[in-house]
Formats: sequence, C-alpha cells, structure tokens
Amino acid sequence: MGASPDKPEAQAKFKKKFQLPFKMVADMDHKVADDYGVWVEKSMYGRKYMGIDRTTFLIGPDGKIKKIFRKVKPEGHADEVYEALSSLPG
Repeated sequence: MGASPDKPEAQAKFKKKFQLPFKMVADMDHKVADDYGVWVEKSMYGRKYMGIDRTTFLIGPDGKIKKIFRKVKPEGHADEVYEALSSLPG
C-alpha cells in the first residue's frame, strides 16, 4: 500500500502512469505520516517547510514492521525491497 498527502485524483493518475499494482491511501491530513514519523520539517535553499520523508516500511502479516528503508530514491528501490522480502522468513 502507498500513502501520500496527495488527493485521490492525483494518486489515481500517478498509479495509472506508473502501473502500480497496490492500493493508495490519501493521507491529506498527514495522520498516517505522523503516526509513522515521516511528516517532518525539511529545508531547501534555506526555506523550512513540512513534507514527507520518503520511507518504505515492510510490514508482516502479523502487523509488525519487519524492515524500514529511509531516504528512499526510486531508482533501484524495487529491487532492494524485493531482496529484503526474499530474505524474510515465511
């Protein structure tokens, strides 16, 4: 599942464009991001603002977090996640 503060319409376009096979959650109030600690203060060119710290959480069937990937860059990340999934028991 993916979550972002974008509106559902924007998420649907993004999902279609990149042919994503998973559900998206519109977290426009940042509740999910706050709960997972990824709604953080950022800085660009000296300007501070709030934004998402792009992070992937692998969550097992038991609901427990098995692995956290912080500061995710899209390039090569799917392979990294697949490798981590393959190494998990079960």
